[in-house]
Amino acid sequence: MKRIVGLILVFAVLIFTNTEFRADASADENFQKRILASSHAFMIARAGLQRAADFTRSRPDLFNQNNIKKSYLLTRQDKLAIWNTWSSVLDSLAALDTIRSKWKEFNLFPDKYRRNTSFTLNHATFLAGYRYALEFIELSDKNSSLNTILDEAVPELGIEAGSFGCFKLRFLNAAIATEFSALQIIGKKYAADSASPELRTIIEEDSNYIWKMGKGTGYILTIKNAVAIVQKATFVAWLPVQKNVSEWMGDTKVLRKGIHLISGEQIESMRKRLLPGDIIFERHEWYLSNMGLPGFWTHAALYVGTPEERRSFLSDPETIAWVKSEGVTNGDLEILLSQRYPNAYKISTTPQESGHAPCVLEAISEGVSFTSLEYSGAADSIVVLRPILMKPEKAAAILRAFHYSGRPYDFNFDFETDASLVCSELVYKAYEPGLGIKGIRFPISEIMGRKVSTPNEMVRQFDEQYGTKDAQTDFVLFLDGIEKEQRAVESTLEHFRISWHRPNWHILIQKMPEKTE
Repeated sequence: MKRIVGLILVFAVLIFTNTEFRADASADENFQKRILASSHAFMIARAGLQRAADFTRSRPDLFNQNNIKKSYLLTRQDKLAIWNTWSSVLDSLAALDTIRSKWKEFNLFPDKYRRNTSFTLNHATFLAGYRYALEFIELSDKNSSLNTILDEAVPELGIEAGSFGCFKLRFLNAAIATEFSALQIIGKKYAADSASPELRTIIEEDSNYIWKMGKGTGYILTIKNAVAIVQKATFVAWLPVQKNVSEWMGDTKVLRKGIHLISGEQIESMRKRLLPGDIIFERHEWYLSNMGLPGFWTHAALYVGTPEERRSFLSDPETIAWVKSEGVTNGDLEILLSQRYPNAYKISTTPQESGHAPCVLEAISEGVSFTSLEYSGAADSIVVLRPILMKPEKAAAILRAFHYSGRPYDFNFDFETDASLVCSELVYKAYEPGLGIKGIRFPISEIMGRKVSTPNEMVRQFDEQYGTKDAQTDFVLFLDGIEKEQRAVESTLEHFRISWHRPNWHILIQKMPEKTE
């Protein structure tokens, strides 16, 4: 669930592939990069809203109870499924607000190409947000109890009390209907010929849905008046955090691109405390990949170590005996790995950028990949947990993980297939109990119809089990990012145990932690 920037190439091809875009010399390189980045963000955000709407329709037991003969009280798990969907809607709409704010002054561009292209993106983001907000309200209003449930505060998901009421106030009013009509009028003049058929189809589809809902009718506007209405329109933040999200999301990663709160010195120091089989949880601020994923912790990776580290740690009699049982007569785990998965092993022993050694296996946008600690550790917050298992089980988990090397990243977050994997799924399946292996039992939750085990839920389970006979992992270290100071500090077990309560955009409302260094 990390660094989905690889998708930008796909969306770039989808949105701007025609000859005019490639050949128009008036569009400078910086403008093109900004348009592509915003288009990428738009497609991700709209897809998130579409998934939320599809899930809402697919679960009448949650969202349309009034039409179900047998009524019943929703369980905590039912409510979590609803809240996770609601959180995804809010995140996606915040992203669309961010994109619109960047292209609001489309009429100031002197040349037709940039003026029309920026307007088209502005128009598309408005329509997508308005359309799916109306759709979600219509679907949710079929269950009379949802007004109460969606208005509840869920701090760990960044949902504040009264959010649904504010949400409806924003999207069910004459002002936004007027803005819709204004954009429709402007679109007749400013629509970009350079937009792809896919983007034009999206605009038409969302526009038709809104007209069908009866919004924006009855307004007769001139081009001049329509532009004035759009320029004066303000973005209404329906959550306190949302206002800051709209200002920062996306841009901040550009502003400190390549700069992370965890320093190279901290990564090097962390290396000395890691052992093969450790589980790493990471937080990368300002990544669109955080959008729609519930909770603060959004990425997980497996520390497999280098061959030297594995030989040093996993050469005990028990592990040697287990390796022998797998068919390697001398009990050398490295021989087992190289014989069982020769291609993966070759990659795992090939130095990477700047000669850094691969020692982490993680599912990123490029697929399940061996990465260096310098690459994976370049994050804003990190915690390391150590499975409470015998060494042979850790060796077995590493062997399993090698099996998944090279699989594509699973953008559908589907744990039921091994054909592609997400980050937490790799950790989940590496330590999955079975075939005489005790393993680790991680929690499963539902996110818009998908059964998944999220990094944040894994951390929540650690907190819940800590100090009990059910504990499955030990705490190793916690590096907590402080955005205001542009650095990370080593924090405590106590602070880590409550970190899963943080909302997705915690960094914007972060209080200064107690310093331990």
